[in-house]
Amino acid sequence: MILGKDLHKKYGELEVLKGVDIHIKPSEVVSIVGSSGAGKTTLLTILGTLDRASKGDLLFDGVNIMGLSERKLAAFRNQNIGFVFQFHHLLPEFTAIENVCIPAYINKTSKKLAEAKALELLDLLGVKQRANHKPTELSGGEQQRVAVARALINNPKVIFADEPSGNLDSENAQKLHQLFFTLRDNLKQTIVVVTHNEVLADMADRKLVMKDGLIQA
Repeated sequence: MILGKDLHKKYGELEVLKGVDIHIKPSEVVSIVGSSGAGKTTLLTILGTLDRASKGDLLFDGVNIMGLSERKLAAFRNQNIGFVFQFHHLLPEFTAIENVCIPAYINKTSKKLAEAKALELLDLLGVKQRANHKPTELSGGEQQRVAVARALINNPKVIFADEPSGNLDSENAQKLHQLFFTLRDNLKQTIVVVTHNEVLADMADRKLVMKDGLIQA
């Protein structure tokens, strides 16, 4: 589904990615691990189209998206990709359901359909009863589940997660980890996760180890 060929990324004279080849298959959970500075998050942001590679090709369902304009790339990202980060990034002035609906509104989904889908996802993730609560009224685990619902609202082909359980206690981290595999099993969701959590990394269908800007064979 996603194929990265010879991906390089330089920031000035600093070369962070040094020719990464990666293939992500549909409906699999892939973990990416490695020490700090190995290039994990840089690779994730490039695969997720939040940044562009300095060199190389990035194919999504056979289409090379490297040449898309910023406008077309933003539309592609909104329709095909969901993100979950270490910090939930929920907007504090909005309720849980309003936060979940934002990507759908950007995609010009009607309020009625967006809210119905949001409630369905919040129910699936076990936080439907918290739909009308603001982020400050939610626990850390609940906030992350709302963030996952937001990532899923546009039926993305892939979810990219960057240290998603890094800000959670061990109990909520374990629940979030299991949630990813429930999504894989029930929704056939593809998930790529960067993590320092060895338990989550080892649970994945495949674990990729990065070192010095390359994926180790």
